[in-house]
Amino acid sequence: MQPYFLSLLIFSPLLGILVLSLLSKEQEKAMKWLGVLATLPSLCLSLFAFWQYQNGYDISKLAEKRSWIQFGEFPFLKETDFTVAYELHVDGFALVMIVLTTVLATLAAIASMSIQKEWKGYFQLFLLLEIGMLGVFAASNLVLFFIFFELTLIPMFFLIGKWGYFEKEKAAYSYLIYNGLGSAVLLIVIAVLFARTGTSNIDELRHILTDPMAQTISPISDGLRYGLFLALLIAFGVKLPIVPLHRWMLHVHVQAPPSVVMLHAGVLLKIGAFGLVRFAFGLFPGQFQQFSTWLIVLGVVNLLYGAFLALRQTDFKMVLAYSSVSHMGIVLIGLGSLTEAGIQGAIFQAVSHGFIAAFLFFFVGVMYERTRTTTLARLGGLAKTMPYVSGFILAGAMASLGLPGTSGFISEFMAFVGAFQAEPLLAAIGTLGIIMTAVYLLRAVLGMTFGQTTVTNVPDLRGMEWVPAISLLLLIIIIGVYPNVLAMPLQMTIETMMNGLGG
Repeated sequence: MQPYFLSLLIFSPLLGILVLSLLSKEQEKAMKWLGVLATLPSLCLSLFAFWQYQNGYDISKLAEKRSWIQFGEFPFLKETDFTVAYELHVDGFALVMIVLTTVLATLAAIASMSIQKEWKGYFQLFLLLEIGMLGVFAASNLVLFFIFFELTLIPMFFLIGKWGYFEKEKAAYSYLIYNGLGSAVLLIVIAVLFARTGTSNIDELRHILTDPMAQTISPISDGLRYGLFLALLIAFGVKLPIVPLHRWMLHVHVQAPPSVVMLHAGVLLKIGAFGLVRFAFGLFPGQFQQFSTWLIVLGVVNLLYGAFLALRQTDFKMVLAYSSVSHMGIVLIGLGSLTEAGIQGAIFQAVSHGFIAAFLFFFVGVMYERTRTTTLARLGGLAKTMPYVSGFILAGAMASLGLPGTSGFISEFMAFVGAFQAEPLLAAIGTLGIIMTAVYLLRAVLGMTFGQTTVTNVPDLRGMEWVPAISLLLLIIIIGVYPNVLAMPLQMTIETMMNGLGG
């Protein structure tokens, strides 16, 4: 593999954007297929890198570093101080997230075939969003991370606001305001760290902030460290989201096109979990340890709050939206446990929920295209007229509630094993959320599939729709049956985190 491999992986969708700009408005079919094909180079490259890594290849060789920005030369500072390089690097965790992104991008592009208007603009924004998501996971310094992070906001705003449903503008602005405020907090943290240390490189910052003997340009007091940690918790807590910073996400899940929600629920929410692991935990392990019990409390609140409100919803999209809030609580519980099992469970949950949420929202799109509704009371009797769709939805619900043999079970099991080791009482309270998950999902799904028949004469799965359905279900089962497919790449990341805690 070449030294520009990561750049090629991240920016290959640009070729699709350029070719799309050359097509006329009348070439609808060509635009749709090109939108799908443009996601394939990144998918193939990420799968190749993952396969090579599983076979012993040292992915640190893929790192890239090139001169980029020099803020000035000062005689009393080192030559490398206050410089920002173009730096890309992946470890096992980042590579897993990149594979998650490329797989879901391709499948969401296939799901986008149902989009009804302005396909050129849609797929150009879609591919730009993919570039931003891939860059977030591969960036090796905070400035580059922030640029890619912001790059995801722009296309998502327009994808929601132009191709969404009845209150799409409200959802788009809610998304932009909440995430913009989170970005502003993150930018403050980056600026303070850069000013105090003279570097934005993540590895260098980790060394400086965790080594008491490391030299800084300006001192970083314990109070400042705690303030920066809390700021990171807020910045990525908006993205995850953590209650009460979650309202924007409900609007997006309901109003955005299901193909876009596949990426939003599957990948963009996971940037919050990635940021907590990489930055809040990685840069400030001492402060993370002090706040760990409160993190479990926040996780339990997320879990129970989301589950209780999901139980009261009458729209399937709202059920899944609150389910996402609830399941992200499991990520917080696992991370807050500060145990190897809990941290592994939290990361597993981020990946597992990515596939399961995308799977279920794909079928939301399928059902809405045929019935023009997602109201539970108007979707009864699907099993008679759409048996394959009903079967897949039931399988997705089983995975979401943690059926053994699916990715949902292994992630929840490990997260709660860690939680019971750290805070048994809070963990016991949290298990009520797992029980409620079974209740609200089975209530919704069984009501749609076996309830009083209200849907008739609509087609079942057809054509290309089988590709996302089968692919996502297989991935959910593979992770559940053979969790080492994720555990092995994540092992080094987890060991590094435990070493940071002195564990």
